[in-house]
Amino acid sequence: MGYCSNFFADKREIVLYSEVCPLLIGCYAGFSVEAKGCDLMVGKRELRRMNLSDCLVRYSESVKSETSTAYLGSMILKGKYASLVLLSCYTLLTSGEHLWGQFAEKDPHQLTRADNLPVEDFEHATDAYLEGYIQALVDMHYYEFKVMVSVRDHRVLLGHLPTNELIAHSIIAFVQDVPGVKSVEVRQEFSEHELAIRATYTEQPRVDGVWFPQMTVLFQPLIADPREPMYYVAYRMGDRVVGRKSIAVALGDDFPIFRWRNVLRWHGDMQIGIQAGVWAIFNFSHVPNDEMCELVNTDYFLGIPLTYAAGRWSFRMRLYHISGHLGDEFLVDHPEYLLQRKNPSYEALDFVSSYQLSQAVRLYLGPGVILHSDESFKLKRLYFVYGTEIRVGGRKLYYHRLYGTPFLALFIANRQQQHWEFDTTLKVGYEISKLQGIGRKMRLFAEYHNGFSCEGQFFNLRTQYGQFGFSWGF
Repeated sequence: MGYCSNFFADKREIVLYSEVCPLLIGCYAGFSVEAKGCDLMVGKRELRRMNLSDCLVRYSESVKSETSTAYLGSMILKGKYASLVLLSCYTLLTSGEHLWGQFAEKDPHQLTRADNLPVEDFEHATDAYLEGYIQALVDMHYYEFKVMVSVRDHRVLLGHLPTNELIAHSIIAFVQDVPGVKSVEVRQEFSEHELAIRATYTEQPRVDGVWFPQMTVLFQPLIADPREPMYYVAYRMGDRVVGRKSIAVALGDDFPIFRWRNVLRWHGDMQIGIQAGVWAIFNFSHVPNDEMCELVNTDYFLGIPLTYAAGRWSFRMRLYHISGHLGDEFLVDHPEYLLQRKNPSYEALDFVSSYQLSQAVRLYLGPGVILHSDESFKLKRLYFVYGTEIRVGGRKLYYHRLYGTPFLALFIANRQQQHWEFDTTLKVGYEISKLQGIGRKMRLFAEYHNGFSCEGQFFNLRTQYGQFGFSWGF
């Protein structure tokens, strides 16, 4: 076991000292980290003990400086992974990230990374230690919201919570899981005196927004939409257009670029990002030429979403392009399509409004307009989409430190091109996430589609099918 000794005299030094632990826990969760008085012990339960001696960690500047620098002196590295741990400490300390925290050993009976200190250590921890630790945890998982944490007698005050109720509830639940927290109170704003005290030991924001907020999105994806960018693989049955037995594969993601805070009169958050997706379908049914399968069609998607969230409402306005391309194996097996082939390609603008009726129920609807379509595959302009998502029976998976939630999702589209007939997708399944209600998830699902084919070249043909699959993404 290695030891780092340091001694601090005031609250600022306590908070600075507490910055290292959550960074280690967040990036190297396999290592056990705990504090004994002013000693830091770093080790790994599965490995033999490491010997680190005379490791002195110091800051050369206060937190208000542009970067925090660390000096590591008199290091004797022994043991297989000791160098990795110290190098990680040094890299994180010099990166300029001001996350806050206290060193801890993980508690196997708790759920989240908020629970990495033993309960008995929290009971005797000062408010400064607890405030720094909780602030670090919140910043790691929700840093784009710039939530402010204050602790008085182990009672946590949360300020600057996002107006989006789903995300705000997730943050409150996250903090309530921390051992030693007696209560959590939401403050609309802090007094000038409280802000002045915090300013003496916290770094002030330099930009009114956040670049590349990767942990959360403001507009949650429409998970039953067959053309929502996400990653998945599914076995499809009964599709009379592409094949009775087929496999659908999708690669897609939503990449947030910049998020503004306190926008418009509702003081919500607004974000611009980029979406991209690829959907491919492989037919395994009655494939000519003794081949195992054939690539029937691939659709490509690129979109620029502008999203806004305040209270229970969230909105997405998106400009996007989508085009479909027949597979080479399909053209070889069906040469008649060489003459029949058209170019299903178009650009469109949609605007979808979403309302979180409760923690369990979400409703959404919105119009779309096709701005341009290829001359060989002209499309009528208007369409509407709407649907709902229901999540009930969610629970904490304590052993794995995750949340598991069953879900039911319905997506309906009515398009002028298809004479306003119903195009319906119903999806049911189970999703697993690290953060309650938001963030990236993995889903097991069963899906039923009744309406029109989503595969570009066959967009106007009616079909129905069922599929079972596995997806991951937001």
